[in-house]
Amino acid sequence: MRKVTLEQVFTHPVTQKYLKRSGIAHAIAVAEYAYLFSERFDVNPDHATKAALLHDIGHYTWYRDGEWDYELYKENDIHAIKGASRAHKLLIRIGEERQAAKEIAVAILLHTDSYLPKGELKLKPLQQVVSLADEADEENGGNHHYKQIEEYVALERIKALDKQIDSALTKNARFSENV
Repeated sequence: MRKVTLEQVFTHPVTQKYLKRSGIAHAIAVAEYAYLFSERFDVNPDHATKAALLHDIGHYTWYRDGEWDYELYKENDIHAIKGASRAHKLLIRIGEERQAAKEIAVAILLHTDSYLPKGELKLKPLQQVVSLADEADEENGGNHHYKQIEEYVALERIKALDKQIDSALTKNARFSENV
């Protein structure tokens, strides 16, 4: 049995504050992709969806002359570093297992290579899942951060993911022991 559900993570005020900056619709879509990829890569779906949901909570909005400047963002952004720290602190605060919180935070840290030298890291399966899930929902110019979703729809999708995760964990006892 999981100590912390995806719904608990999603509804927390810290999560809500930062997801509104980076795009709730994008975060949920990435979590859904991560769930799908978790089976292919034999990764704990609970960890994958939590990391995917929180992968952009470190975003800072880069504006120039009152408008989002995607190039300024690409040049100066370190959102994965800030996000990994925020996610780790949040997960520990709400009762996540410490090892799981660390693995999730590291996956967030490594979900993008925008600030890392290309090709120098060998990602572990959980880290690959989060990176691939983020890429699956990307749009040119960062437009994926501006997709809209109604709050009730967002919560229903999160609840549906929680049910899928519980089912997957029940089927695979190996993951249940590590949750």
